[in-house]
Amino acid sequence: MEFIGQSKAFLDIQSLIEKVRATDVPVFISGESGTGKELIARAIHDQGLRKQGPFVAVNCGAIPDHLLESELFGHARGSFTGALRDKAGLIEAASRGTFFLDEVGDLLLPLQAKLLRLLQEKEIRRIGENRTRPVDARFVSATNKNIEKEIEHGLFREDLYYRLRIFTIEIPPLRERKDDIFLLANYFLKKYCSELKREPIHFSPLALELLLNYAWPGNVRELQNEIQRCLVYADGEDLIKEDHLSAKLNPARENSPPARPTFLRAKAEFERRFVSQALVRCGYSRSRTAEEIGLTRQGLFKLIKKHRIDVQNLKNKISEH
Repeated sequence: MEFIGQSKAFLDIQSLIEKVRATDVPVFISGESGTGKELIARAIHDQGLRKQGPFVAVNCGAIPDHLLESELFGHARGSFTGALRDKAGLIEAASRGTFFLDEVGDLLLPLQAKLLRLLQEKEIRRIGENRTRPVDARFVSATNKNIEKEIEHGLFREDLYYRLRIFTIEIPPLRERKDDIFLLANYFLKKYCSELKREPIHFSPLALELLLNYAWPGNVRELQNEIQRCLVYADGEDLIKEDHLSAKLNPARENSPPARPTFLRAKAEFERRFVSQALVRCGYSRSRTAEEIGLTRQGLFKLIKKHRIDVQNLKNKISEH
């Protein structure tokens, strides 16, 4: 997947990548699960001095604790039961490239100590070996945990934290990057239509509105999964409609008119919903609503009349919920 967006937050992150890409300093990426931390780490690698080298990514939470040290640092033959041969760790595999340690907050304290020594000395010691080996890799780490709280609870080393976060990038959740939702939704729609070898389809106005208004607790990963799901439900149709969305996006099971969409119909549907939502936000005050959306009272009355918005009925519906 590409790292794409158009929001101010996205452009700020791009600017940070520009600043750090030509250096070798460790980068620490924080953000909720599903925001795209690995994509940013890969962008730093692909745009950096080590782009010809390997990009090695490890998710600390995905490997059992008793195996993680061997996976990261390697081992010598006979160092433990099952160690039938010498094995280089993934950190060594990242030589002359970038090593990305995802969910670093899940590392146990003994491994944190080994990682700190690695960052300080630029060398590692495989399990069961006495000699050290030089390491030439750039380190990027990420977490969705609040590391400051982990430090307070004695679960994360403060000295390691400061070593990892020489340069930090914070990714805001998708709900704070509304401008990126439309772009990402269409990107995934085009991508999966191509993979499924089907003709491109589009979103209905209401489906798109529901996508934009949802909070996306799972962020970009959740949006990606939702679009895949919608395509399965829209099999054979040329439009993703609101009833194709999962219940959490469309809990009221709203439906649009069944007619084939046109630009004028989509524009009218958007105007009706835009005005209705503004009235709700402003407590059904015509004056406040007109001021908020930049219309005169007369202009607002014309839209209410044009779209036959029953303000009292709207008020009753909201109060019922």
